[in-house]
Amino acid sequence: MDEATQGKDGEAKFGEGIGPANLLTLVRHTAPWLWQRAFDGLVPTGTTPGARLADLASGANGWLAVVRAGDRLAATPRPTADERVDYFALCLACHHATVATFCPTDVDTKIRGHRWRDPDVSVLARQATLTMAMHAWDPRPVSTRVVTRPGGPVSGHDGEWLGVATGAIGGFLAVADVAAAERMGAAVEEELGREAREFRAAAEAVRRGKGDELELLQVAVILTHNVGDVDQGIAHWPEPVAGGAAWKARLHRLAHENATPFAGAFQIAAALYKRIMAAEGHRHYPLRQVKALRSSPDVLLPISPCLDAWGELIAGHRDLDLDEKAEVFAALYAGCRKIPGQVGYYRAIAGMAAGTSLDQLGKRLSSSARQALKDAEVKRHLQLRRSSFESSLRKQAQATLAQVWR
Repeated sequence: MDEATQGKDGEAKFGEGIGPANLLTLVRHTAPWLWQRAFDGLVPTGTTPGARLADLASGANGWLAVVRAGDRLAATPRPTADERVDYFALCLACHHATVATFCPTDVDTKIRGHRWRDPDVSVLARQATLTMAMHAWDPRPVSTRVVTRPGGPVSGHDGEWLGVATGAIGGFLAVADVAAAERMGAAVEEELGREAREFRAAAEAVRRGKGDELELLQVAVILTHNVGDVDQGIAHWPEPVAGGAAWKARLHRLAHENATPFAGAFQIAAALYKRIMAAEGHRHYPLRQVKALRSSPDVLLPISPCLDAWGELIAGHRDLDLDEKAEVFAALYAGCRKIPGQVGYYRAIAGMAAGTSLDQLGKRLSSSARQALKDAEVKRHLQLRRSSFESSLRKQAQATLAQVWR
């Protein structure tokens, strides 16, 4: 391998980015089940053998076809235009596959910013096509944080797409391709409008006493994070860029002071998030070291704090032995102590207690982790029934919505 193809650490590089093989290694590290037989049926059929990665991306599961064929793309210090487009496809697919796992691949800055600075406008155009293909990818095989709504599923994957598409707007503005920027911007506004409508419908149902407050809170979490992704996409725009101010007025800081677009729906969602759910919006670092949680897609973490069912699933999971369950328990308790204000990990511990004997589990814990069995807050949650906890959340949602609805 040419030394120019390697970074300082000796890893294979792709231009100025992580090499394809190394990127796929990260995916295998956090989601090895993507290569298991259960996912074989999701791979789109009818593709040409040896097709370029960019040509595999269409369809609901195009991301999986790209990931599984990713080793076709070799590391190179000076990639061609075709290779740069394929690399973008691979980054998108790996991000989609892992962003809801415990250890997401860190390619955010590439797909939102760096890859939109390509000097070849034809590459930008082909990346825009891939971005629109990404919008059709199904998050459900790789995420338990999807809320089913009448207007289609709402998830954090929508925000990941929004971040990429918003980055594309800045990329096209930078090369004065106003028409392409408008097309991508229209797609972004359409998606944001869809999410705003779903949120308002969910909120109105709760106000009429016919909705699900917990679902409303989940949608509020998703929307607040999603417009944060839009802000991150905008943060990668070159400054100044002609036309940027007008687009910022339409898309920027929708969860903050910019209340005009979308009738302020994202500000209402943000108010629910900030007052009730913000402490749960961390990145779950305490669970990242637990390798057993990478064994199956069915142990992916749902939206916190309603984690009782997840904890019970872990406690009874047939593919996890008692030592692995004890490791999960210890990581949850470590998170309880490190993350002020969050309650989701306490609820997960309560769920584990409902599904297994804590006395038996305690024999597998370190002395520091066994302190959880004596911890006053842990004991309180063990005694607090799931129905009572969720009832309290519902009441908070109703009260906050009554204050902020407009």
